[in-house]
Amino acid sequence: MSAITPYKNDLIENPSPRCPCMVVLDTSGSMSGEPIAQLNAGLAQFLQAVREDEVAAYSVEVGVITAGNRVREQLPFTTATHIEGFATLEANGTTPLGEAINLALDRLEARKAEYRKAGVAYYQPWLVIISDGEPTDEWQEAARRAQEFSLQRKLVSLPVGVSSANLSVLGQFSSRPALRLQGLRFAEFFQWLSASMSRVSASASTSASVQLPAMDGWASI
Repeated sequence: MSAITPYKNDLIENPSPRCPCMVVLDTSGSMSGEPIAQLNAGLAQFLQAVREDEVAAYSVEVGVITAGNRVREQLPFTTATHIEGFATLEANGTTPLGEAINLALDRLEARKAEYRKAGVAYYQPWLVIISDGEPTDEWQEAARRAQEFSLQRKLVSLPVGVSSANLSVLGQFSSRPALRLQGLRFAEFFQWLSASMSRVSASASTSASVQLPAMDGWASI
């Protein structure tokens, strides 16, 4: 990982309302080859697009957790202005997605507590889940937590299935159905995600509903 460590007093120096976006990626062995290459390219494009947005660069905080053989926190929550680059992700092993999402939810809750302590407003957090299969660990409790937060409008949970992913299982991590990525259109998906982050961070109110961009054919239900 190549990223600047967030400043301890960042919430004081930069009091902009925050939009935390945690990205959980399946990097198991089945993602080897072209899928992981396209995922890496799309993720890099996403980070660059958010950095180049004058408002989102100071408001959007990105975190990345991978589930490939074991769970790794690749990037703690960091504002886009502090992210210099991203090491290439590799695919191997099983898919401990339940553990990864539990960790993601814990990190989101901890970060919201830090916002409140610092008196910094924040938008509804996002949890983005991308997988080409289904969890190989105990995932039901993580799914229950994510779905409950989503139902309570405390979280935008967006599960996205790649290739032959089990959409029925992935959909249990949200109050909305999982989407299926068309082919390996990671670039289009991350373009949509960066545009969504831009709209959210530019909203006049942290409690207002935001009209998200059209999906432009990158996904289906």
